[in-house]
Amino acid sequence: MADLGSLDPPAPESTSGFDHTRIAEVKSWLASQFDAVGKEVPHFEYTPRSVVHLHALATVSQAKTQAAGIVAADLRQKAAEYRSQAVRIREILDNVGLALDNLPPSATSSAQVLANVSNLLNIRDTEMSSFLVAMGDISLRKTGVEEKRAKVQKESKVLLEYTRKALARLTYLKRTLAQLDDEVATCDEQMRHWKKNLALMGSKEQQYLEQESLYKAKLNRVGYTPEINHGVLLEMSEHRKELERKTKPILDTLRSYQDLPPDKALAALAIEDKRRQYAAAEKYLEEVLHSALTTAE
Repeated sequence: MADLGSLDPPAPESTSGFDHTRIAEVKSWLASQFDAVGKEVPHFEYTPRSVVHLHALATVSQAKTQAAGIVAADLRQKAAEYRSQAVRIREILDNVGLALDNLPPSATSSAQVLANVSNLLNIRDTEMSSFLVAMGDISLRKTGVEEKRAKVQKESKVLLEYTRKALARLTYLKRTLAQLDDEVATCDEQMRHWKKNLALMGSKEQQYLEQESLYKAKLNRVGYTPEINHGVLLEMSEHRKELERKTKPILDTLRSYQDLPPDKALAALAIEDKRRQYAAAEKYLEEVLHSALTTAE
């Protein structure tokens, strides 16, 4: 009854299905089933749902029992026919002197081998054609089995190669993991050292930025601009030397005039001429400086 209760019951029918005829059929079926195993029917409450469920099981069981009875009757009839045919064949063999007891041991062995081969090949006659057909079927089965076996062996080799590669990779990964575990302490120490250096470099950076701001302020106060660089200063120095070289003869000439007797008219003319030359030299110097600064920009 536990097995019966574990089955999913069909959809409940209307209350009209809960009648005494269906209950009687269910009781009769349960009694027959439990009597067959020598047990009594357990007591339980007949509800509409349980009656519908048990009636469906009884209908299926009776149909299967009826079908099994028909098949069993057919098999019993065939067995009786086979027995009668065996008796007839045995009488015929006895009449012609080919009874199993009268045959020599070699013939008995051959007959037994033939019977075993027939059972193995699933044939029911001694025709050569049946034997060849059965052998052909076995050959085809053997070929199919060999092809399947070759395919399975090929797949097994592929799987074995995959497994070997996977094991090799697993071994490499385990070795790498062990190496990384060993390097953890060293990496941690190095990371702490780098963190300390980064903090120091951060403070130095801040200090350098402050110094840069101070230096920029000082340069702005003294009038320094980015256009005045070392190359410009060297070029201006070269021009200054060139101007000094050009103005040196004029200064020497002016100094020599101090040794001449006083002549106010000539002295005034000479001084005026030298002033013009000196003004021209200063103008040339200014142009050169302005040209150098413009080129640097």
